[in-house]
Amino acid sequence: MSNGFRDAGTAPTLTLDPFGAQAEKQAPAEAEKAEPALDEEVLTEEERRMVDAFAQQIDLTDSALVLQYGAGTQKKMADFSEDALDNVRSKDLGEVGELLSGVVKELKGFDDEEEKGGIFGIFKKASGKIESMKARYAKAEANVNEIVKALEKHQVQLMKDSALLDKMYELNLTYFKELSMYILAGKKKLAEVKETRLPELLARAKASGLPEDAQAAKDLDAMCSRFEKKIHDLELTRMISIQTAPQIRLVQNNDTQMVEKIQSTIVNTIPLWKSQMVLALGVEHSAQAAAAQREVTDMTNQLLQKNAEKLKMATVETARESERGIVDMETLKATNESLISTLDEVMQIQKEGRQKRAEAEQGLRSMEQELKAKLLEIQG
Repeated sequence: MSNGFRDAGTAPTLTLDPFGAQAEKQAPAEAEKAEPALDEEVLTEEERRMVDAFAQQIDLTDSALVLQYGAGTQKKMADFSEDALDNVRSKDLGEVGELLSGVVKELKGFDDEEEKGGIFGIFKKASGKIESMKARYAKAEANVNEIVKALEKHQVQLMKDSALLDKMYELNLTYFKELSMYILAGKKKLAEVKETRLPELLARAKASGLPEDAQAAKDLDAMCSRFEKKIHDLELTRMISIQTAPQIRLVQNNDTQMVEKIQSTIVNTIPLWKSQMVLALGVEHSAQAAAAQREVTDMTNQLLQKNAEKLKMATVETARESERGIVDMETLKATNESLISTLDEVMQIQKEGRQKRAEAEQGLRSMEQELKAKLLEIQG
């Protein structure tokens, strides 16, 4: 958008020589803020006197005057419209929207995924996870800070544009006032000519019957028609001015909304995100500390349970062993039975041995007798 506008006056100016060096005096009153209807009530007292005086200067017999009537203001309106169009073309609010979307993308991209592997994986992954979160936070913060810098530049530009749009609005009201005054002055002059001068020429032509008088009346009537069309053109230009006012405000409102959105992002969204990141890191530290403590507690409980079971077994076995005698009764009974059985067997063996020895002794005596008998037979 340009830094200024052509013919940037704040008070309406009426002139019969829009492209010449001579200019009419300007009305000192400031332009109204509202969009008035086309009547004298929109004018100050001095402006109404200015319109009346200007109407008396209009000469409908001057073809050049009729041709250029109000053309200066129309030219300023054309230049003004060109400046307004350049302002709209130079805007790229889509880029601001993309930057704001970029902030959202960075914030969403930071969402940490759920860690897998169970509670035992925390001891291995805890340190790496914290470092990863810090690295991702630093990267996201750097990207967001770059986006914020770009948004701040857009914000400054939009605020400048909004101030210039205020000036455009004031200029548009000035042009609207000038067009209204031209139209009012022209209509007054046209009505005056049609009611006085034209009837006089028609009456003179009829009375004299001279062709030059008839031509004079016809020329004046034609000039009235041309001037009436000129006033109509000014009314069309005035309507464009009326329509331009809300259009300027719409563009300005869009600028203001974007400025507010950028401001909200800078002073609310970004600080809130950073504070939440600090909390997220703190929560992660707390969660890991709690997980570690839970693991220690679980291990302690497991050790206590195992030691309690071992202590029970040892205590029971000790008590059981302490209540036993040096030799179990079952052992003594078995030993006694074995001993008795052994004695019985020994006695049986001894008995059998005595019996065998007796039998052997008897057999030996018998054999001895038989041997003696045999020996006696040999000697005889």
